Amino acid sequence: MIKRGVPATGKRAIQEHIFSLLQTCNNTETNILQIHTQVILNGLSHKHNIIAKLLSFYAASGKLQHAHKLFIQIHNPKTTVWNHMIRAYASSITPWKSVQYYNQMVLNACEPDGFTYSFLLSACVRGGLVREGEQLHGIVLAKGYCSDVFVNTNLINFYADCGGVEQARYVFDDMTQRSVVSWNSLLVGYVKCGDFDAARNVFEEIPVRNVVSWTTMIAGYAQNGKCVEALSLFGQMRRARVELDQVVLVAVLSACAELGDLKLGRWIHWYVQERQRQASVRLNNALMHMYASCGIIDEAYRMFTKMSWKTTVSWTIIIMAFAKQGLGKEALDLFKDMLSDGVGKSGIRPDGTTFIAALCACSHAGFVEEGCRIFESMIHTWRISLQIEHYGCMVDLLSRAGCLDEAYRLIETMPFKPNDAIWGALLGGCRIHKNSELASRVANTLVAELDSTDQAAGYLVLLSNIYAFAGRWQDVIAVRQKMIEMGVKKPPGQSWIQIYGVVHNFVVGDMTHKHSSLIYETLCEITEQARVEGYKPDITEVLLDAEG
Repeated sequence: MIKRGVPATGKRAIQEHIFSLLQTCNNTETNILQIHTQVILNGLSHKHNIIAKLLSFYAASGKLQHAHKLFIQIHNPKTTVWNHMIRAYASSITPWKSVQYYNQMVLNACEPDGFTYSFLLSACVRGGLVREGEQLHGIVLAKGYCSDVFVNTNLINFYADCGGVEQARYVFDDMTQRSVVSWNSLLVGYVKCGDFDAARNVFEEIPVRNVVSWTTMIAGYAQNGKCVEALSLFGQMRRARVELDQVVLVAVLSACAELGDLKLGRWIHWYVQERQRQASVRLNNALMHMYASCGIIDEAYRMFTKMSWKTTVSWTIIIMAFAKQGLGKEALDLFKDMLSDGVGKSGIRPDGTTFIAALCACSHAGFVEEGCRIFESMIHTWRISLQIEHYGCMVDLLSRAGCLDEAYRLIETMPFKPNDAIWGALLGGCRIHKNSELASRVANTLVAELDSTDQAAGYLVLLSNIYAFAGRWQDVIAVRQKMIEMGVKKPPGQSWIQIYGVVHNFVVGDMTHKHSSLIYETLCEITEQARVEGYKPDITEVLLDAEG
């Protein structure tokens, strides 16, 4: 705060006092504006050191209009002043303006330094300025900054982000000195391009790994379906006693959700409560999603109700959780609560994913009219652009309810080319409602458009079962023959379970598991006990041995 009653001991004393205030300023907007006002009132707008310091505050806080107005007042600005502007715009929504300032800087015969080039490379990453970044690489080499760790690390970031991981590796290998940030930047590059073997090699070679190193690798595994690897590496991270941050916990929770690892998910929940002062909304969402995916819907809902701040993602997760559990009415009640909350209280609006959750709830509950109303409201009320996933939900809803002709007409009027999920939903409806004629049309269209014979296998088996149920045995034989000609084999069913931290994978007919004899013996006992209790399995669709 500006203190009133500064002794009038001359402008020099006032100038020193204001500069002292700038040195100790806590960088809040109110304080900066108060100091700026005093600078103007005391006629100090021409003082380079004061204006430059004010400029640094405005640039750091993103007040770019104020920063620009101050900048143009500075006569013959120094490199550090130019750097403030270049850095500020590099992290803004208009990063290309950093390049414009750099060009002005060169025209004004002001010599850039390593920070200038580092900030510019950050701007190129943010703005996708590939050509400018490559030109900067040439300038960096020509100016002799090839040994600057900070500059080279930003070069690695640039190439890694633009997909040129080989060039990033070239820069990395050419470095005489590396920091952990340099290693992490290369690691991010390999993870982004999906080369996990190379990424793991880099990870193992890092001399001293920090939490970013571990998080990058674990999150990369989790986000690319390598959940077993993610949890295994997380176990190593815990044993290494690395401090766990919320970013890595979110990544691990997504892997727990995928694998159904409730035990580890519960441990993370305990850890958050014990160690973290306050969980972020993102972490709370991840915990809620984990419980929902593991089928613990009550705990997911309890977490949802306890969240002091909810986002659109929070609402979407809980709505989808109820929908997947077959609790369509409860899911739609939540959806209605969200809409009323969004209109009247927090301002949260549903997005396209929220509507997918609501339509799924309608589909599983058989609420056709409600689903159609929600579908229409997306366009007319919420102005949300319809995507192919929304049409897929509607086709599934109509097909499950037996409105097969309506579903087929909807597909024909779609502004998108139907994918296999769309046709598969309609084919599933044909199976439920025993419509072999439409199923034949759908399956032929579907198989003709699929690139992979493995993809076609499931649909052809489904079509064969529909024919068999309808007594169309010649068609069953024809489908079987087509599968043989295409070289199609139905992928065997499989499942997995985690016990004491070890994931066990089970494949139909597989005898390689070390306890397979005991497993099959126990399965026979369970089957026999079920038969004694009066259970009769539905074998109407076990009609085609696709492997035979």
